[in-house]
Amino acid sequence: MTIILRDLVQRAESWPEGAQQELAQLALEIEGELKSGSYHATPGELDGIDRGLRDAAEGKFASEDQVEAVFAKHRRK
Repeated sequence: MTIILRDLVQRAESWPEGAQQELAQLALEIEGELKSGSYHATPGELDGIDRGLRDAAEGKFASEDQVEAVFAKHRRK
């Protein structure tokens, strides 16, 4: 088990029951996808993929500076 997952599970013990149930349901969905060997994107994910493909077809790409700014924002300090 990763440290992040172990820490999250420990913190989740103090969550309200409904939030714990939601986390458990998400974990069961992930487990089911791993067992089936295939992934089925949600409608929201499919919409995002379509937007990305449309933008790419129109030549809309982030500049190197924009990409670096996003990476810099999310890098661990």
